Amino acid sequence: MRCLLLPCCLFASAAMGASYNIRDFGATGDGATKDTVAVQKALDACAVHGGGDVIVPAGRYLIGSVQIGTQTVLHLEKDAILAGTPDLADYPLVDIRWEGRWQPGNRGLIYAANVDHTAIVGPGRIEGNPAVAFGRGEKRGAVVLEAVSCQDLRWEGFTVTQGGTWATHPTYCTDVVIQGVTITSGRDGIDIDSCRNVRIDGCTIDSGDDSISLKSGRGLNGARIGRPTEDVVITHCTLRGRTFACVGIGSETSGGIRNVRIEHTRFTHSGTHAIYIKTRIGRAGTIENISGDDLDVEDGGFLRINLTVGGNQSTPDDNVDGDIGYPVGRNYAFTNIRLHGKALVDATQVAAEKPLEGLVLAHLSGTCTSGIKIANTRGVELRDINVTGFTGPLLATDHVTGTGLEGAVPYEPPAKK
Repeated sequence: MRCLLLPCCLFASAAMGASYNIRDFGATGDGATKDTVAVQKALDACAVHGGGDVIVPAGRYLIGSVQIGTQTVLHLEKDAILAGTPDLADYPLVDIRWEGRWQPGNRGLIYAANVDHTAIVGPGRIEGNPAVAFGRGEKRGAVVLEAVSCQDLRWEGFTVTQGGTWATHPTYCTDVVIQGVTITSGRDGIDIDSCRNVRIDGCTIDSGDDSISLKSGRGLNGARIGRPTEDVVITHCTLRGRTFACVGIGSETSGGIRNVRIEHTRFTHSGTHAIYIKTRIGRAGTIENISGDDLDVEDGGFLRINLTVGGNQSTPDDNVDGDIGYPVGRNYAFTNIRLHGKALVDATQVAAEKPLEGLVLAHLSGTCTSGIKIANTRGVELRDINVTGFTGPLLATDHVTGTGLEGAVPYEPPAKK
């Protein structure tokens, strides 16, 4: 996985003095007047003149959706706030990716599409408005940050708040760096959707759903397009996901997810999973080369793998039928995990027709309420598992091969109610 560095061309124009202050274009910053037009004029002037910095000075700027152009750095100075309006009409309808499908939806508060070398940098704040988060009818509401088909994208050093829907959503993007961003969201914090070469570094996320979710399309639509999310590093983050997971890999995985590394990260969740790999039969796709190292799990469970019945069912599935519709999982490795929480590992929801190939668990320590459960998995390696506090067996297995399995008891699926 190659290192992600922002090309020097992005900041070259800023260094040459190309700077556009939104107040020079009529923005008031009084928190009551809509400043959408002024902010958009500043962004457009920057892009058409070859790029540079768009400066947002201290103040509260009430805006609807605005669009960033190529070679543009949106710079939120200290005490600068871009606040979304409560009027859904201020967020135009465009084609967006939502729950794995392209469909009409309201444009994000800060939006970029088909442009390269863009950035948003802090230390200011961007606030989504809960009144527009849910949209109308079957149309998705407005997320806070959305980038579609962009290359060389950086978000750094600012704060995002969002009340109802996903907070941030890069889709079909390449070379993405999200660094030092603080997100508070009622649902997902960061949704990486069919993107390549992504680094999420030093972020603090408190979310009502997944803190970070990796996606690649759903069912036949996602499989037909076949754009994976790949080459992702999540490092030095603090994550709290109040429902489902801190890092959710899936459930929209039909285009594939591969080469994901999670490292040097602290999970402070409660009642959820630190890492949840989730999909379901009929979605197809391959989830492979997933690793984690040097992780602290301070509450909740550590790892859940569900390749049979995981994932959102709120909208109908367009299934991939037959054997190919069974998701493939392979090459998962998690090392140096310090746990003070609930379930250690639940990897039981794996189809016998498509066993999981390769699962390494090594150097796990701390306390947990239950141990390791694995089913239908080949090539398991268990080493140096030193946990206390659990009830029941440390290891329960069903149709599992590998090493370190001594002392395992048969796994008994819970009785169906």
